[in-house]
Amino acid sequence: MNKYSRYYGLILFVVIMIVAGFFAYKTLSTTWNDVQRIDSELVQKEQEYNQKLEQKKIIDKKLAQIKTSSESVQKKIYAPVDSDLGNDSLFFTLYNDVIEMVHANAIKIKSMEYTYNPEGDPFVKFSRDLYFVSEIELELVSNYTNLGKFIQEVVQYPYYIMIENIDVKPYAKDKKILLSDVKLKLYARTSPESNDTVADTESSQEVSE
Repeated sequence: MNKYSRYYGLILFVVIMIVAGFFAYKTLSTTWNDVQRIDSELVQKEQEYNQKLEQKKIIDKKLAQIKTSSESVQKKIYAPVDSDLGNDSLFFTLYNDVIEMVHANAIKIKSMEYTYNPEGDPFVKFSRDLYFVSEIELELVSNYTNLGKFIQEVVQYPYYIMIENIDVKPYAKDKKILLSDVKLKLYARTSPESNDTVADTESSQEVSE
């Protein structure tokens, strides 16, 4: 027994190294697996992000096309049934229809602000006595499909509504949800007797300019 006692320290060192090596291997193996899992998740998230980005590009392109078409289409300008209405009463029908279009497409309104006769608008600049203008700024919460349907309904609305601006961005915590700032301009005549179209008004503006 004594002759092996001198190897005791060496044997103990070897055993400790083997145990330490085993735990080091297990730790590294677990860490490596975690790294691979995280890397795989990052690749998946990047792919999902790229897909959403492509979807956003498509919807942005469609919205731009719709906006362009809405600016060129000939439509009647809303005329009140009664004369001498105040701004709120004059635009009540148009406000109500816009809100109904929003709700019909399951879109939530976070905020809604009005500006009457905004400076710089051609109708206000050249035809203030004939037309009232109301600029609406909407902050909306929706998905891609419902927002597209809402914009399409605005374009197809029988009275002239100008899509002034659309700013769309995905919600940070859920890319399927959109936060949109939409600016619309509603137009109404000051008196009920005329059925002028947007094309007629724009022609007179070009002459004035």
